[in-house]
Amino acid sequence: MSSFRFGKHPPKVDYRTLRFATYVTSKLPAPPPALNVLSRVYKELDTTNATALFPMDGNDTLGDCTIAALAHADTVYNGLVAKPAKIMTQQDVIKLYEQMTGGVDSGLNELDVLNYWQSNGVNGDKILAFTSINPKNHTHIQQAIQLFGGVYLGFQVQKNCVQEFDAHKPWTPGPLTHDGHAVFAVAYDPKEVTVLTWGNTQLATWAWWDECVDEAYAILPPEAANPGFAPGFNITQLQADLAAVAG
Repeated sequence: MSSFRFGKHPPKVDYRTLRFATYVTSKLPAPPPALNVLSRVYKELDTTNATALFPMDGNDTLGDCTIAALAHADTVYNGLVAKPAKIMTQQDVIKLYEQMTGGVDSGLNELDVLNYWQSNGVNGDKILAFTSINPKNHTHIQQAIQLFGGVYLGFQVQKNCVQEFDAHKPWTPGPLTHDGHAVFAVAYDPKEVTVLTWGNTQLATWAWWDECVDEAYAILPPEAANPGFAPGFNITQLQADLAAVAG
């Protein structure tokens, strides 16, 4: 069995966190039954090598999954907006991880990572905002993937997580351990979701999702402020709320 690490802390609640549902309007269409963001990313970045685009980033020896998932999200966004790929190096992923942990391999909280990305920028990119999504609302999860290219999520690890990954089998529900893991979801269909983790793609059933996922976030790139970027999602109200929270 391969050696992989976890490192996501339990969800952190902050009343100031914006909620995806607040900005959904009646003009936002229902999501398509199936969507794979990677097909567009692969085309723009001229490669289908998932391991090259979304590498291990030290997550086989360190509990830096929250930063690795951030790096994968950044690569996806660059592909979606036709920017040259600026893939974070493993050295840079580990450097940011250790900066945020104070040099201790302690894992991190997803909310702290997202707040850092919004305030400081990472890899030359500074996100506009992020919004929390109710993980049980599959429609909102799918709409977030459709609008913003993916969902940054955390889950409670099931007992056979690593074994299923090694065997290239979809994650399915199982007894939960005391570990947490961060990944980035980039595709779905009626049966399964696709996430990026440990230098590859991984399928997971919706039953697994409902059993294990305990937090999910839509990350809005800077381009989301452009008119028409996310039709049906009230970016104007979101920006006003951001200003109010900052004030």
